Amino acid sequence: MNKPKGEKAANFNEREHQICLVARMIEDGRTYWVAGGGSPMAAILLGKKLYAPSAIYVTEDGVLAPEPMLPLDPIMTMVSARASYRALQWGTMNSVGFQAQVGLMDCGILNTLQVDPYGNINSTALGDYEGEHRRFGGPGGADSIASLCWRTILMTDQQKRKFVPRVDFVSSPGFLDGSEGARERAGLPRGTGPWRVVTPWAVFDYQERRLRLAGVSPFVTVDDVLAEMSFQPLIAAKIETLETPTEDELALLRTELDQRGQITDVGRWVVRQDDGSFAFAEGGKGGDPSLPRSW
Repeated sequence: MNKPKGEKAANFNEREHQICLVARMIEDGRTYWVAGGGSPMAAILLGKKLYAPSAIYVTEDGVLAPEPMLPLDPIMTMVSARASYRALQWGTMNSVGFQAQVGLMDCGILNTLQVDPYGNINSTALGDYEGEHRRFGGPGGADSIASLCWRTILMTDQQKRKFVPRVDFVSSPGFLDGSEGARERAGLPRGTGPWRVVTPWAVFDYQERRLRLAGVSPFVTVDDVLAEMSFQPLIAAKIETLETPTEDELALLRTELDQRGQITDVGRWVVRQDDGSFAFAEGGKGGDPSLPRSW
């Protein structure tokens, strides 16, 4: 992970923190296949600006390196002129899928409704799919991203309903049943699969194809994280304390990538205390009026 650039910010919200964590994972010279809009797109753009200028990214629908059309749209859509603004090339979901099939996509970045201990992803439906359930938009290109990229980074919220022992529907494959060779037996490329799960509270990796808690944000505890999971993950021998956002990172997010807060103004606010520690601000969810954004 790249070392954060700049001085630690005095306040930020949970979504900003999560985006900064993923942005620091972006590596120069790697190719990223990124879910359309939202936090994954903000993370890759921030990572390129600050940490990995030679990283290459393709949107979910196959457009190569578009730029945000600010202030109109911070790439919140797909298959449109706005989402293809100043792109190097207009491809298709098929063309980028073919590139991934031959091993040219290093890493995918996705959001999800649910994830299980083996990295399987549900973005299709909650409940009994054959009976009563609530239908969502589905995976779009996320199935191909999770199937074909060498690594997958998953972004989600730290909530019990998100971390479940068994997903209600497998929209995109992780390590399937968790057994050795399960992905290969299903016809997926050897050596591919989930790599990290990032929430505003924690970073998880995988050990022997099972989710493992590896890092915790300084404004929560390990017990807080585990209390917001419906299963017990593996726990690393040494839990990393995650770095909070810097002023440089937030300045780019707030003034260049998401001027209207469509992506980043989500979750509770976190404030640096007099002793240098961090804690949630009073006021609960959403933007705290006592903490105006500095754009």
